[in-house]
Amino acid sequence: MIRSGILNPQLRSMLARTRHTNTLVIADRGFPFWPEIETIDLSLVDDVPTVSQVVAAVLAEWQAGSVWMAEEFRQHHAAAEQQRFAALFESVPCAFEPHADFKLRVPRAIGLIRTGDTRPYANVILESA
Repeated sequence: MIRSGILNPQLRSMLARTRHTNTLVIADRGFPFWPEIETIDLSLVDDVPTVSQVVAAVLAEWQAGSVWMAEEFRQHHAAAEQQRFAALFESVPCAFEPHADFKLRVPRAIGLIRTGDTRPYANVILESA
């Protein structure tokens, strides 16, 4: 029995199948659904879990080489919230782009992980190192 790390078997499987330069989307509860992309819905209630909680759990077991977020995140969130997200990525470069451009990357992702996060534009695309 798995006793630490990510316990969700679907999420563990998705991470194991994500190879070099493949991407994963970790999104809030309102993010659009793409039928052609495997989706794991982790949402329970509002803000459980959050995007940042899922990102932290994923990055504890999986190495990202690049990160993308919507430019609108910086426009809608205070500096303290932006710093909390930046701390998750540590030395991994994070690029910001318009939300419309961000969503154009989604169809190429290996999977989408939906959270209960209610923060607008708190979505993240992680590229495997």
